[in-house]
Amino acid sequence: MDIVRANENDLKQVAVLFDQYRQFYKQLSNVEGAYHFLAERYRKQESILFVAKEDEQYLGFVQLYPTFSSVAMKDAFILNDLFVIQDSRQKGIGQQLMEKAFSFANDKGARFISLETATSNTKAQQLYEKMGMIIDSSTQHYIYYWD
Repeated sequence: MDIVRANENDLKQVAVLFDQYRQFYKQLSNVEGAYHFLAERYRKQESILFVAKEDEQYLGFVQLYPTFSSVAMKDAFILNDLFVIQDSRQKGIGQQLMEKAFSFANDKGARFISLETATSNTKAQQLYEKMGMIIDSSTQHYIYYWD
């Protein structure tokens, strides 16, 4: 199995996985919309996408969005999406994807990687904690939704 940075040729296959990921979060299936969303992020260089592949089969992905730490005056990343297909779970692929993301961010001199997940997603939370991530109780997270 290889974990590589996705290129434009990977996006159609990754869109299928991205659609499955969104369905996990109770969104309606929309593979075409998933493809267009990923393609726009790629074209505008707004995200970093790594994919896990084995024998041309796509097993999972991790997507980072660049941001900044104004206080530290450094780059930072939001790990917005991590997904492994059902048949490939519990094989360490999610951990390897996260390790790739951590390595990338560290090489860029980033201050941190942050993420959020559903409180019900306890499997993912176990992985995040295993990877050394913590719940940062020193900050409050606020959000404003338009729809």
